[in-house]
Amino acid sequence: MTSFLSDQNKMLANPIFNPQGDDRIENRSIWFGKTTNLMQLNDVRYSWAIGLYQQMRENFWIPQKLDLTQDVTDYWNLTAEERYAYDGILSYLTFLDSVQTCNIPHLKSCVTAPEVSLCMAEQISQEGMHNQSYQYIIETVIPSDRRSTVYDFWRTDKVLADRCQFIAGLYQKYIDHPTAENYFTALLADYLLEGIYFYNGFIYFYNLASRMLMPGSADIFKMINRDELSHVRLYQKLIPEARQLFIHSVDQIYEMFDTAVQHEVKWTNHIVGDHILGVTEGSTEQYTKYLANLRLKAIGLEPLYPQEKYQKSPYRHLERFSDTKKEGHTKANFFEAGVTSYVMSSGIGGWDEI
Repeated sequence: MTSFLSDQNKMLANPIFNPQGDDRIENRSIWFGKTTNLMQLNDVRYSWAIGLYQQMRENFWIPQKLDLTQDVTDYWNLTAEERYAYDGILSYLTFLDSVQTCNIPHLKSCVTAPEVSLCMAEQISQEGMHNQSYQYIIETVIPSDRRSTVYDFWRTDKVLADRCQFIAGLYQKYIDHPTAENYFTALLADYLLEGIYFYNGFIYFYNLASRMLMPGSADIFKMINRDELSHVRLYQKLIPEARQLFIHSVDQIYEMFDTAVQHEVKWTNHIVGDHILGVTEGSTEQYTKYLANLRLKAIGLEPLYPQEKYQKSPYRHLERFSDTKKEGHTKANFFEAGVTSYVMSSGIGGWDEI
């Protein structure tokens, strides 16, 4: 367990090439193994990682293939409150995927199972592409004189600025002090970001699409949604493994979950609140706590919030908008993390089924 820990209990990055490494399956582990750092994938210990990687690759898509023509017109058919939320949520999601693109390589550098490292490499690629997707939406839909405002929304909105600082701070703490304890905290923070932070934003775009507004944006977010669910699945595999190796407490996990929920509810109520048809402050709290319970259950922990009150999502009527495949194809449940493959062409269709 201590192969790649220094005397100061610091996590050390794998060497680029370690001739003394041992990649045999029986000696392989996700962390603290003695890897050669070669991608030895003929035989793997974590077969789930190969399946997940293949699914992530099959999810390949290109944002520019999705049509935003109607959205350009619809943008001005939104109410002032809806445009404000549209801009602010785009800015927030851009931040989330930006920090993930920067942070995942730091966590990946200590992973000693090549099949797991492969999944994280694909995640990095997808996070970067998501940022390109946001740029495509902003540059296409948002008028030129408003684009800088969207990109810099975090500079002018204190709630968003505080939100960004909190998330980035959890990651930065590990970079500044790469201890095993901080590594576990950063890993859990990744799970919270992938499993909780995106979804109120997704709901907002699906809500607009259900009212025949901004269909192109919703199509792009359906694709991002699929990718994010594969990331959720990755961390649902990693966190239980990490809990067996890293010193932590269950109370720490619950505290981080509750803090994440409070921040997410505060931000969503700030940017959306009760001003958008189909979303209320009450439904935001119910949905976020429901989602937190779901994510805790997936890593083998009991719910944090009373199940009798938070056992159902208030947005079940929007669940189908996350499915890019038409009938006859395997679909993914938006609220769970049961992700299956899909093809690029299936996401280009319109909203004629609504």
